[in-house]
Amino acid sequence: MGKVKVIWYELTNSFWFVPILIILFSIALASSLILLDRNIDFGSVVYLRQILTESADSARSVLSTISGAMIGVAGTVFSITLVALTLASSQFGSRLLKNFMHERINQVVLGTYISTYVYCLIVLNVVKDNDNEVFIPTLSILVAIIAAIGNIILLIVFIHHISISIQADKVVSDISIALMKNIESIFSEELEGEEEPVTHSKDLEDYLEDYPEVKTLLAPKSGYLQYLHNQSLFEAAKTNAYIIVTLHRIGSYIVKGEAMIKLYSKTEFTKDSMIDFKDNFVIGNSRTRQQDAEHSIHQMVEIACRALSPGINDPFTAISCIDNLTSTLCYLTRIRFPSKYKFDDEDQLRYAHFPLTYQGMLDAAFLQIRQFSKGSPAVVIRLMEAMIKIHNSTTYSIHKKAVKEHAQMILKVAEDSFEESHDLEDMQKRSKIILEESSDE
Repeated sequence: MGKVKVIWYELTNSFWFVPILIILFSIALASSLILLDRNIDFGSVVYLRQILTESADSARSVLSTISGAMIGVAGTVFSITLVALTLASSQFGSRLLKNFMHERINQVVLGTYISTYVYCLIVLNVVKDNDNEVFIPTLSILVAIIAAIGNIILLIVFIHHISISIQADKVVSDISIALMKNIESIFSEELEGEEEPVTHSKDLEDYLEDYPEVKTLLAPKSGYLQYLHNQSLFEAAKTNAYIIVTLHRIGSYIVKGEAMIKLYSKTEFTKDSMIDFKDNFVIGNSRTRQQDAEHSIHQMVEIACRALSPGINDPFTAISCIDNLTSTLCYLTRIRFPSKYKFDDEDQLRYAHFPLTYQGMLDAAFLQIRQFSKGSPAVVIRLMEAMIKIHNSTTYSIHKKAVKEHAQMILKVAEDSFEESHDLEDMQKRSKIILEESSDE
């Protein structure tokens, strides 16, 4: 079932799937309307007589004009899309191209123009005016005209969409929205009151002392771990009295033949006791956002790092990325991260994995930006401001400790790179909000 979900997600977000569906719909629509035209004389309806085409030559002329115009505009739309993708790739990086290809309006526009062309060809083919038969599909031609008018409006909307979709603020905002939706779907439970996040003092080795039999499952191919069905693995472990340990986190790169899952049992493994885990994970060529909460964070970090490169030197885009990441990290301070251990009803460990942690999310968001920010005081100062906002939004000591570590590293960058003494004094004053409060605690 997990593989089906991943395949369906990739299929519905591909650039060709929606256009093909629209083309198939246009073929079905053309066939249905032609059938109606053969069985109903719409020309006899008084209110429609003024707008229906009653001449075979006129019908052919209208359909030929619309079909020729639509396939020409489809080529233009495709060219505009390629230009936008080229600009986006050069400014934001090629890994963000998938975001543009996933945008539904781009898929719908391309599919609509091509499907209108196919629709007109089908209707044009059935127009008859000879000694044996006279058939003019008046309703089908009227629908073609309406579709042509709608496509003109759609072209204006598409050009407007493309013109704003490659703006840096819009790109960052879209990634931030996708990131928040993804996080809300992965982390559904929030911490309450002064409750501290759960930590485990007992090591995994202590739980495994009574499980001498070990079976290692190797990765069938190289690639990124895109999907892992944790609940299914946990249920399998309970059913067979195993302890199942996954050795990689979602988004990790796995080499073919590398240890991926370990099974621990009190008794010797047999052929009957072995489980087929192939449906519980998916390995692909690239990272996806479906279960990987850090994927969108890395996309935003990439934009920020490229903006801070000497060739682009755009600190304002980097600051925009920092602001959006700050919003996400403030939200994560209230989230209950999943435990690395799962126990059955008898309080026996059955499943151990490497879940996301707040420290890991904070590192993913700000470590690389800090490393690239040297030489840009405005960005370093905004990083410290981000730490202050995150520090003020959490009441949990484990989160404050992680924020303090980042604040110390950011202050070190300022001390090593700031040439203006006033800028450094300002940074030191800001850092005291975090560092002195943490020392008091």
